[in-house]
Amino acid sequence: MKVVILVGGVGGARFLLGVKQALGLPATGSAPESPHEVTALVNTGDDVWMHGLRICPDLDTCMYTLGGGIDEERGWGHSGETWTVKEELAAYGAEPTWFGLGDKDIATHLIRSRMLRAGYPLSQVTEALCDRWQPGVRLLPMSDDRVETHVVIDDPEDPDQRKAIHFQEWWVRYRAEPKAHSIIAVGADEAKPAPGVLDAIAGADVVLFAPSNPVVSVGTTLGVPGIRDALRKTRAKVVGVSPIIGGKALRGMADACLSAIGVETSAEAVGRHYGSRKESPEGVLDGWLVSEGETVDVPGVAVRDVPLLMSDVDATAAMVRAAFDLAGVSVD
Repeated sequence: MKVVILVGGVGGARFLLGVKQALGLPATGSAPESPHEVTALVNTGDDVWMHGLRICPDLDTCMYTLGGGIDEERGWGHSGETWTVKEELAAYGAEPTWFGLGDKDIATHLIRSRMLRAGYPLSQVTEALCDRWQPGVRLLPMSDDRVETHVVIDDPEDPDQRKAIHFQEWWVRYRAEPKAHSIIAVGADEAKPAPGVLDAIAGADVVLFAPSNPVVSVGTTLGVPGIRDALRKTRAKVVGVSPIIGGKALRGMADACLSAIGVETSAEAVGRHYGSRKESPEGVLDGWLVSEGETVDVPGVAVRDVPLLMSDVDATAAMVRAAFDLAGVSVD
């Protein structure tokens, strides 16, 4: 079976573990003899240059998680990480000090930055990095072009003024506390899908939306010209998994992002925001998984309530199997 998943960072990476297990693959590492083909289309709107290095948080979190090298406690970065370089940068007073890079993580960013400067596109760089980690999933950046999510907020130093800052600064430095008035994917309008993205969608047996942030993860990916159209045209069923349970975002600060675009923090509102392929000219969903016990109406979309907590890989795999069932596909 050919499975395509739109993902963000931590939650998306954990969802991918469940996809692999639901397909009978080892959750971490590769399985060369597998009859299945799993492609993750990864958000790159969070990417940023810092200290002369290109940081790709979502790609790296997926790569480390699937490769068995993630810091389980934090959910991001290397396991067994050290912070000597970070401490030395702080001693120099080098900004920004609010974004920490671990020593092992820096090696990844050094290789990526060197290859990008040598002219390799991000998709090829990612493929090269994955040779080291063997994630067992094809990780494709949504685009090789530079797309960065910026947020217009009330200036923390002058509440009477607004300013635009990179999403990472709003998310990491300010913990999304300054009100976001708008969220803009800078460069998305001119970007093109990375090589292989449209072909993967067209050839898929099923497409899944991980329970990632619907605005700055899945939403940013949908904003790259060509991707939404490909999802609307694919023969595969498209099934999304709600990131909202009981009116709350369980991870991250998706509620602050939804508020910025005028969408209520509820499974129903997010499902309607994505829309139906049948009944909406811009819609992308055929099915929508919501939390057990919730009653949700998304016109034109088949809705099913199932347990959605990704408490462990087994629970996540059960969720994925429910998505497969809703899409009418079978692993057997």
